[in-house]
Amino acid sequence: MMNKVTEKLGIEKPIIQGPLFWLTNAEMVAAVSNAGGMGTLGINAGQYPIDTSESHNQTFENMQKEIRKTKALTKKPFGINLIFTPDPDKDAFTGRMIELMAKEKVAAAVIYAAKPISRWFNKLHDNGIKIIYRPATPTKEIVEASVQMGADVIVATGFDEGGTVPDKAVGTFSAVPYVVDIVNGRIPVMAAGGIVDARTAKAAFALGADGIFAGTAFLATEESPMADNIKQAVIENDAYDEVLFSAEPKYYRSLPGELPNRLVRLTDEGKSKEEVWHTANAYRGMHDGMIDGDLSKGYASLGLGISFIHQIDPIDKVVDRIYSGVPEEQR
Repeated sequence: MMNKVTEKLGIEKPIIQGPLFWLTNAEMVAAVSNAGGMGTLGINAGQYPIDTSESHNQTFENMQKEIRKTKALTKKPFGINLIFTPDPDKDAFTGRMIELMAKEKVAAAVIYAAKPISRWFNKLHDNGIKIIYRPATPTKEIVEASVQMGADVIVATGFDEGGTVPDKAVGTFSAVPYVVDIVNGRIPVMAAGGIVDARTAKAAFALGADGIFAGTAFLATEESPMADNIKQAVIENDAYDEVLFSAEPKYYRSLPGELPNRLVRLTDEGKSKEEVWHTANAYRGMHDGMIDGDLSKGYASLGLGISFIHQIDPIDKVVDRIYSGVPEEQR
């Protein structure tokens, strides 16, 4: 029996590495693809340090360089992250990025957005690019709209994930069968949030998932650009050590540290999401915490699967570990 995800995307194993903003680069993405999964370049992949004055043109130039580095390291399919803004008429980024993907023959777009947008879905398909859509919060209306607009794969994300967690505190193993039931076999469903090993992968497939979408699992690896002290902190901490704070658009969690602990205090004091997000230095805070390894200036947002990460491994070993939880009939 052919796995629906591998058949749709032309990969060997139904495992996709999440985009992870700055926490990706050509070496990491190629390692995932070479191991049989699909690596994904985040919007800011390989851009160290950040230059906040960069124009869109510079961003495109940087991405083109990282795409070409990746292509030099792997002949297997990989993806690029797209983040839709609500109004496509005011989106100066997405259309040009799709054109770059088409020019460089990138296989797939891994989309993070509150809602699917038909203009961009159509443009992607017109250019032969597969659509892997991960709704910010996978409600019935959003899931159904994405199927109708032609998503090739949809990702059911639970509150167990790292990064910007869903608006609703619904765990991964409640979100997955919910989305599976809505989709009803029309397109493949991937599970995201807290999945890092064979046991968690096996559980996701038991609930109807066709594949695994993982981020945190690939961060404490040899190829990951995450700071070494944060990799070590992943090993030393577990899900119950992480802290949760309320910031734009809803919630974030982090390893404990000077700034993350302060963000929790501000949340407990009833400060607005906007004020907490400003204090966190928005997404720049994620860079400061996870690339620079400075939890006095930033935060380290990781999923609940850190409880099951006990050593720093090469990426191919992580892919194999997750894949060992995929049922034989889904390989």
